[in-house]
Amino acid sequence: MLKRINWRAVLITTIWMVCLGGLITLMSFIEIKKAEQTCHKVQVILPGNQFFIERAEIDDILNSKNGMLVGRRLDGINIQNLENRLKANPFIEYAKVYLDMDGVLHADVRQRVPILRIFNIIGQDFYIDQNGLKIPLSDHFTSKVLVANGAILEGFDGKVDTLKNTLSKDLFKMAKFINADSLWSEQVVQIFVADNKDMELVPRVGNQKIIFGNADGMEDKFRNLLLFYKKALPKVGWDAYSSINLKFNAQIVCVKRDSLLKKQLAPTLSADSVKIKLKGIQDSIQNIL
Repeated sequence: MLKRINWRAVLITTIWMVCLGGLITLMSFIEIKKAEQTCHKVQVILPGNQFFIERAEIDDILNSKNGMLVGRRLDGINIQNLENRLKANPFIEYAKVYLDMDGVLHADVRQRVPILRIFNIIGQDFYIDQNGLKIPLSDHFTSKVLVANGAILEGFDGKVDTLKNTLSKDLFKMAKFINADSLWSEQVVQIFVADNKDMELVPRVGNQKIIFGNADGMEDKFRNLLLFYKKALPKVGWDAYSSINLKFNAQIVCVKRDSLLKKQLAPTLSADSVKIKLKGIQDSIQNIL
């Protein structure tokens, strides 16, 4: 007995085969069109307020190996090679290159963002970016960032590289914390590394050495310093002490400018017993300015 033909299934299968064939034909047509099409425009997207690399330099990188991209057939453009050449630039953090159907080559580029400039003990200077990588200086642009100098042993060979020693990693942590805070980014202008490897902060307002030590307990140390600015300095004057030492746990030790007398301030400045608002210290600093 003959089976009844399922014409509905046959129809659906035929439609799918026709659609698949049409899709393959369309894709082949697109590839042929793409192969015959030429690049008629290069569009570079370069966001941000850093100017380590300019549009003209990106154009030079894109065109450096095989001549001008505009006018070249799309199938003759090696997208991956263009991306790799952009990423080889020490000031470029991210690069994505792609072509659209209109013959436009797009290059999305993101520059590195420095947060600290290092002057090491042998006279080298370089930046540390927001990802903790060493990057070189630019020949035509200087970024206004926090500066660190003194007994810094971290070297630099001119190439993008990771930080090697603990002190440099502490400096990066410190710079990242300071840059993320509107008050401290205005108040702290320099980090000096003493011979004993203590980090010392140079303030914009006030004429004293702020001995920070290492980056351990960094948030607590800055919190104590904020309390000190609010509770102590307005009473004794901003120039009463020659140094403010934050190294000790739960206290601040100061040296008076006119003597070597050390004054323990922990009971007054305990974060548990005193509550202050950030705006208060900001207002105090602004009044001094």
